[in-house]
Amino acid sequence: MNLRLTYIFFISSFFWIFTGDIIAQGDGNVEYEQVTDSIFFKDKYGLTVSLDLSRIGNSLWDSEYQGIEIGADYRFSEDLYIAGELGNENSIYNEDNILNEANGSYIKLGVNYNIYDNWIGMRNLIYAGIRYGFAAYSQNLKSYRIYTTDNYFPPDIRETDKTFSNLTANWIELQAGVRVNMFGNVYLGAHVQLKNMITSTAIPNFDNLYVPGFHRTFDYSSIGVGWGYSISYLIPIYSKTKRQAVRN
Repeated sequence: MNLRLTYIFFISSFFWIFTGDIIAQGDGNVEYEQVTDSIFFKDKYGLTVSLDLSRIGNSLWDSEYQGIEIGADYRFSEDLYIAGELGNENSIYNEDNILNEANGSYIKLGVNYNIYDNWIGMRNLIYAGIRYGFAAYSQNLKSYRIYTTDNYFPPDIRETDKTFSNLTANWIELQAGVRVNMFGNVYLGAHVQLKNMITSTAIPNFDNLYVPGFHRTFDYSSIGVGWGYSISYLIPIYSKTKRQAVRN
């Protein structure tokens, strides 16, 4: 899979959508109106599609990483969103004693809850969320160095090129983030993640050094962290009329 061509496709698609959205703003539609002592406005409900820019950035400046993630959420009620992410990652773990490559795909499903009370007509989010994550991947142990405290002999590096396939992992993930409406239906967002590994496929005489979607793993802890920033586009499906009283 040529991820760089995929990046170009998605970036071009987002640019086309955003350009159309800017032009559409000149149609003169009024989204809210004031009647006597109240303001009635249209609150949009729909599907928001996101592209994770942090993974694209890492792929461009880090030669040992390639990744892409597409996210989406559907506004189920006023503050509750059904959300998920789908991605693919290829990461090379290159340290003094080991060279390993992990490659695979992942999916995360859950919900977000908006805790921010918007002003009239605003559609920003400050949210907390939870996900269940699942990854299917492989690891390729390219080489490793025999550990020794004796420096008399040169390093004993073993070239193996051994692949461990059909690996799976699943975890629970907590998210907290913000999403700000820039113009029209275009948003910019950022979030942080706290993860706890539930299970992962055991590898004989080896460890899962990197799990796509979960990131770096450690044998002394099941906890992982992550972060990201994204650009999003809201596809409106319907709207609800809301009333807000005007304070004198």
